[in-house]
Amino acid sequence: QVQVVESGGDLVQPGGSLRLSCAFSGSGFSFYRMGWYRQAPGKQRELVAVIATNGNTNYADSVKGRFTISRDRAKKSVYLQMNSLKPEDTAVYYCNAATTLYSTWGQGTQVTVSS
Repeated sequence: QVQVVESGGDLVQPGGSLRLSCAFSGSGFSFYRMGWYRQAPGKQRELVAVIATNGNTNYADSVKGRFTISRDRAKKSVYLQMNSLKPEDTAVYYCNAATTLYSTWGQGTQVTVSS
């Protein structure tokens, strides 16, 4: 069975940095499209960044230039490096793993940006 578990969420000051991790368990990591999504209170869940099986990446306009998604095939993990954090980045961040037939979500990790 495929499962993903997020970690790394924390309280950070505006302008600070944080790195989120997503651990993938199961087989076939290289065949999954991995992504980070977030949901703020009262808001819809939105895509933050995705990395395809070929390594291509896409980012939400609001995080371009500040966030970077990457994957480590040996460790079967995906990361989200967040720099220049803003209060509006505050949300629960979720990791997602998907193929054309299957999709699974982690439980989420809280990121709070506040002074």
